[in-house]
Amino acid sequence: MSDNFPIVLQQDSGMDNVPRGFIPLHEALARAERLRRDGRLADAETLCRRVLEARANSYEAEHLLGIIAHQRGDLAGAIAHIERAVTLAPQIPLLQANLSEMYRLAGRTDEAVAAAQRALALNPRFPEPLNNLARIAVTRGEAQQALDYCRRALALKPDFADAYNNLGNILKELGEVEEARRAYLKALELAPGIVGVYVNLAEVHHFTPGDPQLAALEALAAKPEELSETDRLYIDFTLGKAYDDLKDYRRSFARLLSGNAAKRAQVNYDEKSSLGLFDRIESVFTPELIAAKSGGGDPSRVPVFIVGMPRSGTTLVEQILASHPQVHGAGELNTLFETITTVRGPDGGPVAGPKSVPGLDAATFAAIGARYVAGVRKLAPAAARVTDKMPYNFYFIGLIHLTLPNARIIHVMRDPADTCVSCFSKLFTVAERGELNHTYDLGELGRYYRRYERLMGHWRRVLPPGRILDVRYEDVVADLEGEARRMLAYCDLAWDERCVAFHQTRRHVRTASATQVRQPIYRSAIGRWRAYEEFIGPLLAELDGPRDETGRS
Repeated sequence: MSDNFPIVLQQDSGMDNVPRGFIPLHEALARAERLRRDGRLADAETLCRRVLEARANSYEAEHLLGIIAHQRGDLAGAIAHIERAVTLAPQIPLLQANLSEMYRLAGRTDEAVAAAQRALALNPRFPEPLNNLARIAVTRGEAQQALDYCRRALALKPDFADAYNNLGNILKELGEVEEARRAYLKALELAPGIVGVYVNLAEVHHFTPGDPQLAALEALAAKPEELSETDRLYIDFTLGKAYDDLKDYRRSFARLLSGNAAKRAQVNYDEKSSLGLFDRIESVFTPELIAAKSGGGDPSRVPVFIVGMPRSGTTLVEQILASHPQVHGAGELNTLFETITTVRGPDGGPVAGPKSVPGLDAATFAAIGARYVAGVRKLAPAAARVTDKMPYNFYFIGLIHLTLPNARIIHVMRDPADTCVSCFSKLFTVAERGELNHTYDLGELGRYYRRYERLMGHWRRVLPPGRILDVRYEDVVADLEGEARRMLAYCDLAWDERCVAFHQTRRHVRTASATQVRQPIYRSAIGRWRAYEEFIGPLLAELDGPRDETGRS
């Protein structure tokens, strides 16, 4: 692009402090980038569009519009603009790399890999696409490949703070907690203002009085006007955890309340519709329907579903089972939902929610079961059992029974108040398979919990006795070996001592409990809610009031 090709900024452009008159296109783009960095997104967008009016083939303006759209949370718009930029200038590695990142965020992983590979073909020494390939490899369960990509990126760019942050995430999920901590600290040494790194560090770091990381975080929090809305809520959740470590529960809860309120304002949670789904499920899966539709499905004994509310102990139960040599712990899989939505019913239409189930025939139930088994079999062809720890598969227990009659279903429970307080203290991310939008308000969280509890009671009533194994977190803590033996027996597996040494098992764990399951069994999480009792009245009211001395309702 010629430096001398002018653009006119009109007097009514609405951009304060931006000179009017004729300026070169390259200067207009530079000013647009400065405006974007200053948070003046509307002004930056206006200036980019002026550039496109003057020169429609400006890939720089299209690219910058994509970055602005991403900052606004408009991922579809970001992809559209950057795709146009790539069409205009396919030889620019940066455009391919940023398109790869947008595709990854949109869940379009195959396209993200292809764009990253194109960027590397154009510039083999470009570290950013390697870092993005590492993130994609993690989502695919390819942890060692992810480590290799990260280390290659860092070899090319030793001061790449984001790659150190990414490396820390991978090491944390592999159980290398101290190495992960060092990677996060290195990222902060290189870029102390990246708030997201503090969020990750808090998962592997116990804050203490005088902690320099806490002081740095508090210094950032002291200037909220310099932070984005997202960074402010990240800081709230992280300081909530830090003050909990210090047993300063009042300050901890104040931060958690602020962070959750900010997050709740960002999400679209329709409580009536969400709770109504439970009603629809129960109205369809009657004893009569279960009796009429049973007897088919796929006969495989491979799947073991571990269900329950998040933060109830599902990760611990999976880690115990996955420590058995015949069990592959697959983590939180979307396979069941994807299978249900891709199989066609007898009428040729999709299986669209509970209302479709009465119209399904034996062949459809068998097809759902077979396709699910084929999907998990790819993860571990030789395993006798494969665990699927997607907590919200509790919605599908009736369908699991009809499509996989020999699959095992383990339901993990924990004290309701402990479970909910733990949920309220977490900022759930896409890495944990989607945001839990009912967890950011105490009343909504309590009402959701009670409705989930009712659904589990419904499943126990309509399914054959013993179809679901209930496992209480507190019982596992009190009698690890006894509960481990009970779970293995339910899964038709012989006893193995490695199950009680679960914290020594090296495997990829991609949940908020990744660090906890690397420790021997501990009791400190039991009754955690009591430290916050004076602050959580709306939650306790929905959970039917106070607990007894054991913490149970």
